[in-house]
Amino acid sequence: QVQLVESGGGLVQAGGSLRLSCAASGRTFSSYAMGWFRQAPGKEREFVAAISWSAGNTYYADSVKGRFTISRDNAKNTVYLQMNSLKPEDTAVYYCAANPTGWGSVPRMYNYWGQGTQVTVSS
Repeated sequence: QVQLVESGGGLVQAGGSLRLSCAASGRTFSSYAMGWFRQAPGKEREFVAAISWSAGNTYYADSVKGRFTISRDNAKNTVYLQMNSLKPEDTAVYYCAANPTGWGSVPRMYNYWGQGTQVTVSS
């Protein structure tokens, strides 16, 4: 069982930056691939980024590639999402998720989810 708690969301102007954190409980955190997803009002949840259990591989949606960076610190049971050059279309609730079988871009592949943190980018 893994419990996830996101933090770091907020209101930022376009062009600004935020860093999201996702703290995980459980001794098996280091064996899970981790992902970030987001969901805007009236839209489906979409993949943002993922990282393998060893942090050796990272994956990004085309819409955030070059602007967002996912990382993890297994000693701290935490995964991060550094978001730079934010745009109004990045406004959404951001969720972290854990996948015991490997990274993926489809939400149903992830077994555990956090409660989400709101990111609002003003123009």
